[in-house]
Amino acid sequence: LVGLLLIGVAAWGKGFGIVSSIHIIGGVIAVGFFLLLIAIVGLVGAIHHHQVMLFFYMIILGLVFIFQFGVSCSCLAINRSRQEGLFSSTWPFLSNKTKTELEKNLDCCGLLNSTADALTFQAEFGVCPADPRARCLTCGEKMLQHSDEALKILGGVGLFFSFTEILGVWLAMRYRNQKDPRANPSAFL
Repeated sequence: LVGLLLIGVAAWGKGFGIVSSIHIIGGVIAVGFFLLLIAIVGLVGAIHHHQVMLFFYMIILGLVFIFQFGVSCSCLAINRSRQEGLFSSTWPFLSNKTKTELEKNLDCCGLLNSTADALTFQAEFGVCPADPRARCLTCGEKMLQHSDEALKILGGVGLFFSFTEILGVWLAMRYRNQKDPRANPSAFL
């Protein structure tokens, strides 16, 4: 279900124009297909009582749990000052075209109006495509509003699904240790 959900959300985001980066969409779809393939391996292993498939399913799902748990905790742990630092460190690397597109879409100007970077902010504010008569928020303020909410939602959802994955590992281990009802009862193992 998580794999199908990821594929559906990526397609929905691309269809409605929420996410325009093909790399992000491709990455989310690839992760969705990977999780879908792992689920199919688990289902086939459970149906056929295939010990090796169930073992690999448990191992891979355990690794996915560790990775997803770490990312979810990181999303929940990042605070506003770290987000500002992340935005400040990546803003200079954006091309002028990307900055202008971002300012048009968010109706904002510059990144953050800080005293340490006042000259850069004034230069960016002068070429800003937003309406100069309106009180223009900085792009950093708008992105911080959205990113704080998004990180909390992503962290919470990721944490919930990571614990369902550990439940899947536990159930696969329990099912793997059961005797196959179709097996020959006189066989040693």
